Amino acid sequence: MFEFLFKYPGSVFRKGDWVLLGSWPAWALFLCIVAGAAALAFTAWRQRGRTAGRVHGWRLAALWALQAAMLAVVLTMLWQPAITIASLKPQQNIVAVVLDDSKSMGLNEDGSTRRDKVLNALNGGLLENLATKFQVRLFRFSGGLERIEKLDVIKSEGNATRVGDNLAQVAAESATLPIGAIVLFSDGADNTGGVDLETVNALRRQRIPVHTVGVGREKFAKDIEVADVQTSPRTLADSRLAAAVTLRQRGYTDQKARITVKSENATLHSQDITLKAEGTMQTETVTFNAGAAGVKNLQVSVEPLQGEENPNNNRVSRLVNVENRKPRILYIEGEPKWEFKFIRRAMEEDRTLQLASMLRTTQNKIYRQGIATPTELETGFPSKVDELFSYEAIIIGGVEAGYFTQTQVELLKQFVDRRGGGLLFLAGRGGLSEGGWHRSPLAELMPVTLPDRKGTFHRDPAYVELTAAGRDSLICRLEENPDKNMERWKKLPFLADYQEAGAPKAGAVVLVDAQVAGRKMPLLVTQNYGRGRVAVMATQGTWRWQMTQPLADKSHEMFWQQLLRWVVQDTPGHLVAMTPKPVLADDSKVVLRAEVRDRNYLPAVDTKVMANIIGPGGAAEQVELLPDPVTPGTFVSEWRAEKPGAYVAEMVAKKGEEEQGRDVLNFRREDGVAENFGAEQNKELLQKLAMETGGRYYPVNALGKLPEEISYSEAGITIRETKDLWNMPAIFLLLLLLRGSEWLLRRRWGVV
Repeated sequence: MFEFLFKYPGSVFRKGDWVLLGSWPAWALFLCIVAGAAALAFTAWRQRGRTAGRVHGWRLAALWALQAAMLAVVLTMLWQPAITIASLKPQQNIVAVVLDDSKSMGLNEDGSTRRDKVLNALNGGLLENLATKFQVRLFRFSGGLERIEKLDVIKSEGNATRVGDNLAQVAAESATLPIGAIVLFSDGADNTGGVDLETVNALRRQRIPVHTVGVGREKFAKDIEVADVQTSPRTLADSRLAAAVTLRQRGYTDQKARITVKSENATLHSQDITLKAEGTMQTETVTFNAGAAGVKNLQVSVEPLQGEENPNNNRVSRLVNVENRKPRILYIEGEPKWEFKFIRRAMEEDRTLQLASMLRTTQNKIYRQGIATPTELETGFPSKVDELFSYEAIIIGGVEAGYFTQTQVELLKQFVDRRGGGLLFLAGRGGLSEGGWHRSPLAELMPVTLPDRKGTFHRDPAYVELTAAGRDSLICRLEENPDKNMERWKKLPFLADYQEAGAPKAGAVVLVDAQVAGRKMPLLVTQNYGRGRVAVMATQGTWRWQMTQPLADKSHEMFWQQLLRWVVQDTPGHLVAMTPKPVLADDSKVVLRAEVRDRNYLPAVDTKVMANIIGPGGAAEQVELLPDPVTPGTFVSEWRAEKPGAYVAEMVAKKGEEEQGRDVLNFRREDGVAENFGAEQNKELLQKLAMETGGRYYPVNALGKLPEEISYSEAGITIRETKDLWNMPAIFLLLLLLRGSEWLLRRRWGVV
């Protein structure tokens, strides 16, 4: 209908330039229209008396407007309007037909695969129509681009969809070829995050329009997809580990599903969940024991439900390095107490933590336990960087702030901020506000604002209650089930004492409250500070959990082991190796990153970092990491893992011949998984790509106008055409409409 009314397709009007072919200039047309409209207005004003009572005011203005519009249309046609547009020369330009050959194109929908729909469209006359006007070159792509001669090689077996990379390759080839347009057949399920701006700009510079043809459903009727799994890439042996599983579903709202975590076919955890609203992102937290030291390949999955259309996107893998190390913790206590004894006993049962303690038995006498050498802590609390920074966490019991020298206080601050260590403050007669810590420079580190007064320590019973944050925290997880965990905490015996800790600071997290005489006050509060973390435990009376419960009850031991593991868990060494994607899904590019600190844990700049990589089949390579110009002490490099399998990269930092630090990084490449995710048609990506390059988006079943659209391209070898507009049927109909409207109004108002 559009072409019947306006003679030409819509692309002519979108891409062409409007011109007037008449010999008189455009300003003369404007003057003639203004003069004609004025003359019509004057005539209507002269005749107003003859029609008084019937046509006046707005009625007279309406008639004048219709007459003036008709005059403007007639005058415009006399100036011969036209459109000039570039069009491709027949048979002198190439049209690149690029076909998605990835696995997602093999999905069966409505009785046929996406690949079949593409082949039917091409063989149903589209290729023949294109060949009458252009030279057609066929390409297929998944991970890479390949020129093909026949369509029967399309098998939909590629492991990845990299739309941007392959379009960039087509654009590079077009630098020496007259490519008039690119026709992209795809479901848009790109595995690389979309088409980058550099590729789009390259296509724009060469004026190559990309016409996209969308294939596949935009939404599955029934599907569950594990969109992401977030978990710590490293942990200590026998630690509890949490994984945040993000999923979305369609067709299963309010139904039950089961999340399972496995490692080497051994089930670590299984948990039932209720699926939320369709199409929304739902995040569930699952916890499990990391087990013995070693690299664990975790498979996190949701069991398929009945009728699910794409069960292959229900599972993802994550790597966790369960470290075989024993972090050292320094515990200084101001006086002998039951809490000190039972904390030490709980730590003795933990194989992965080492606790060195200083117990002040008298004002000038220290009792040392858990020391590695006879000289350790011989002179008291460390006052040198290398001594204090050899520990990964510090516990300060009921010791007054004045016990520490100014140098030691500054070292403690730098221990958290620069070293990245953990610091735990405990209650007591000399702890928190009772010990003057509210006036210490270390008050800045604390997650609470301590009361500015004495009398905050009370030897009265207090009951404990988990907060919402504590319910989900691994520190407080005595039972795997969160609801059962809450109940177990409520049944714990009352504390022997409590201390007023003050108000939590912004950014602090309250995990446990103390209930005293009907009011609540923070008991366990945590907060990150600098590179490290700080916690306040406002009681020294948890020993009653051990003394008043059956011997088999491990609540006290579990709590303190988990709290102290949190304190040391993320304390970094001199070199920390990392990568943003430890599991490469059908991708070979891995980014290696190392953060290096010198002996004083300041960013190391004058150093050399090498990564020794061992891959599948004994393949080995050495890669040098280069300094990041933006972040001092950070070194980065890109490397390609050519084969699927597990890789180990040992990074070593040296300054001359002196080693500054080393760390081990594990990653793995998995092929054949990326195409299982995001398999719906990404219409938004295809439409945006077409719009930004001057092309159009078409459904696969509506390609009749595509060959003509391609003809009006400014790329390749073109000619300039001029198309007259004065004789369009729409003009005749417009004149008829204007004249007929005037006659109908006059007849209605009785002035015909």
